[in-house]
Amino acid sequence: MTSVSTYRAGEHHDAHGHDHEHDSGTRTTLGFWIYLMSDCLIFATLFATFGVLANATAGGPTGKQLFELPYVLGETLLLLASSFTFGMGVLSMHANQRGKVVGWLAATFVLGAAFIGMEIYEFAHLISDGAGPSTSAFLSGYFTLVGTHGLHVTTGLLWIVVMMHQISRFGLTPVTRRRIACLSLFWHFLDLVWICVFSLVYLREFL
Repeated sequence: MTSVSTYRAGEHHDAHGHDHEHDSGTRTTLGFWIYLMSDCLIFATLFATFGVLANATAGGPTGKQLFELPYVLGETLLLLASSFTFGMGVLSMHANQRGKVVGWLAATFVLGAAFIGMEIYEFAHLISDGAGPSTSAFLSGYFTLVGTHGLHVTTGLLWIVVMMHQISRFGLTPVTRRRIACLSLFWHFLDLVWICVFSLVYLREFL
């Protein structure tokens, strides 16, 4: 009788622990969605500000004179490719292929780092040509918008490194899977924001 009671108590404890873990995962996912919505508001504000300042060049150079569309298109292709590699990593996670997950994350990191490298070069080139953020309201809005996106991508790169370490050390646990899912949402969100940047900041100057 005692063994039966002990078994039932243990079964109840396991079920309670599983429910607690499920609730914790649900709260984490919900909290991350709320964070993404707040990030949407930040970028919406920056886009609106840039839209107002787009023609405020103060007699200085315009975007058409400064931007090199093929160069920015190269940046865009790098970020799109990084979204593809991240998607492959998520598929590998669902297939329980830990090594492939780490490999695809590494590929995503390389592509994202190349994107940031190109963006830093572009900023340095503009500043060296006398087109820094203090030159005009237009360039101030441009550097703020594009720079904020770049900071987000840099944060994503650091997060990728952390996840590569955690997966290599702990494997594909429920916790690491949940974190990869959140990171995937974040990375694809940044890709979507960049498409808006490319269309509304760069491409509009040449249409």
